[in-house]
Amino acid sequence: MEHAISAVTGELVSRFVTFLTNKYQSSRAYSEEKQLARLQQLLLRARTVVEEADGRYITKSGMLAQLDMVAEAMYRGYWALGAFRYRSLQQTPMEEEQVSDSYPKRFRTVHGSVRKRATYLVDLQGVLESLEYVVSSMTEFVVLLGGCDRMLRRPYDAYLYNDNIMFGRHTEKQKLLNFVLQHGPPGGAPAVLPVIGGPAVGKRTLVAHVCKNERVSSQFSSILHLNGDSVSRLADHGSLLSGKVLVVLELVSDVDQEDWAKFCSTLASMDSGSKVIIISRCISSEKLATVKPIFLNTLPYEEFSYLFKTLAFGSEDSAQHPRLARIADEMARELHSDWSLIAANLRADVMRRNLDLHFWLCMLSRMRRFVERNFSMFGEHPQLLVLRRHQIDVTDFLHSYSPLRIVPSCTTGSSRTEITEERQLLPNVRLGDLVVDPGARPQGDFNVISWESRVPPYTSFVHFVPSCAPGVAEDTPLPGRKRSAVHL
Repeated sequence: MEHAISAVTGELVSRFVTFLTNKYQSSRAYSEEKQLARLQQLLLRARTVVEEADGRYITKSGMLAQLDMVAEAMYRGYWALGAFRYRSLQQTPMEEEQVSDSYPKRFRTVHGSVRKRATYLVDLQGVLESLEYVVSSMTEFVVLLGGCDRMLRRPYDAYLYNDNIMFGRHTEKQKLLNFVLQHGPPGGAPAVLPVIGGPAVGKRTLVAHVCKNERVSSQFSSILHLNGDSVSRLADHGSLLSGKVLVVLELVSDVDQEDWAKFCSTLASMDSGSKVIIISRCISSEKLATVKPIFLNTLPYEEFSYLFKTLAFGSEDSAQHPRLARIADEMARELHSDWSLIAANLRADVMRRNLDLHFWLCMLSRMRRFVERNFSMFGEHPQLLVLRRHQIDVTDFLHSYSPLRIVPSCTTGSSRTEITEERQLLPNVRLGDLVVDPGARPQGDFNVISWESRVPPYTSFVHFVPSCAPGVAEDTPLPGRKRSAVHL
């Protein structure tokens, strides 16, 4: 009898626990659905405000600070929304195999087992509360925004997040516009504002975006683009210095004090209202400023991920491809930490051509093997090699059967262009085409176009590929020997 009662009691307790568990899971699922719906509503409101703000001239610093908060919360919300959609996906055998194979042996103990059991922990409630607070606090901002002058918008500018339009940098654009359009005191020397940031963070793109603004182009009689070599020869452009002039000066190193003194002397003779914008990587350029400089940093990860997925999916909705979205997020994280916006655009352009799970996994695997090969051969990350204009090996990235090395060059469309006439006569091939079809490689020497910007100043990144297939090059470290320095 006691055994029967015990069995019945155990069965009842088991069913009760199961009932509570199912009820909790059902309630939690319903709660998460409500949270997702609310998050989407808030993101729509935030995005509408950010788009409207980008079409206005905002001069108040307090409004710019609030715009920065809204944009930051918006991108964090979009990342959380995407990550939540694929957090419960289990890795397929193909994904597990690709993850295992893509990491070199020396990295597998660190990354392999972790990524194999990767879980995407999303603080949905925290993100939602943060966005709720930001959106509820922007009523006054929206009212004040209605009093700001509206920019003249071209038809192709209507969709802010199109890849033909400059992405992000909402407050930086407004600050630079305010500087250029602000009327200075009569008779004073032209104001100087440096735009300072690391390589490939969008300094020239930001300045070009402002220079094409209708109000800016109508306020200045001419916009003069100079490089560091022209600092001491500004007076030679006397015919261009009549009227109000906007001078855009790109510096790649520190300026000689005597040359800068001559430059300032020439500026003093320019009409009142003329302005100078300096584009530089050097923090020392801050001392040349007459107003507070603009510092461009790398985009926050959530904003970078949003941009990368927008470019990679094109017109497709990433919500319809959760497994691809997870791969895109993983690639975006690696690109954000070690690469640049140029590399992100290159890879997104290739991935957009084929929305296939196997292809995207292969691209992620190739990128990791490409990094490891260059670490092994040259002892540095490929991005650092590119910055030093040192050759890089792209054999793994292109999945090529024969060795292929690229000699990074300066970019066309910038003041640092260094492409000889002989190079200009060589055949050109896009790197994306080589990734898709390695057989598109021309015979002999050729130029490879890694990426062409679709926004001003329309920079093309053209590099040289020698025809000779290197064996054991001088700059390849050999066992037991130190690698000698190489300067190309």
